[in-house]
Amino acid sequence: MQDLLALAADPRAWAALATLVVMEAVLGIDNLIFISILTNKLPVEKRSRARRIGIGLAVVLRLGLLASVAFIVQLTHPLFTLAGHGFSWRDLILIAGGLFLIWKATSEIHHSVAGAADEDAEASPQGAVGMTMLAAIGQILVLDLVFSLDSIITAVGMTDDIPVMVLAVLIAVGLMLAAADPLARFIGDNPTIVMLALGFLLMIGMTLLAEGMGMHVPKGYIYTAMAFSALVEALNMLARRRRERRKRKRG
Repeated sequence: MQDLLALAADPRAWAALATLVVMEAVLGIDNLIFISILTNKLPVEKRSRARRIGIGLAVVLRLGLLASVAFIVQLTHPLFTLAGHGFSWRDLILIAGGLFLIWKATSEIHHSVAGAADEDAEASPQGAVGMTMLAAIGQILVLDLVFSLDSIITAVGMTDDIPVMVLAVLIAVGLMLAAADPLARFIGDNPTIVMLALGFLLMIGMTLLAEGMGMHVPKGYIYTAMAFSALVEALNMLARRRRERRKRKRG
């Protein structure tokens, strides 16, 4: 108890907490986009529940990883060397997660471009591609593991105080829960946003793959590109709405 009180009175702990919350929230955007796109394939009445379960699994995974920090740190030790790069368990997990994300984003883009999503939606009331609740949660769990591992390893490099890391995770997940349903509705109501979000997932998958292969990609570049693309799309949406209003006035 005294240790917690001393930690609460330490300005460095508060600075670390604020930094970790921002980092967790930014890293959570990737996960949230994936969860939103995936759960929008489910029947309407199951979507919100699936999102809560997916984010809940992220909490369990991250807290579980925090409880085994000593083991997590060992995951960064090289297992073997190939082409001059020492591959660790972390690298292998990032590569697997990156390949999965690239495959998932590519297949969803194919459905959208080929028009298969619309045909399936008309043929089945279960969702755009007839995805089951179990399949959606399974895929969310795979990406939860990858994103959770990456964020925890990053957090361990920033502070040694487990209570600070736990509090940062809980605050960030609370923000994710608050944003999950509005973000999913926004993505579902705007088809062009879906394609943009899939492009984001494709880029994130390539980043994970590059990180696993030993090529460091500054996260600032990735999120700056995402922010710029989102700004351009927002301007396009604003222009479309103004054109539609003008047409209605003329009609």
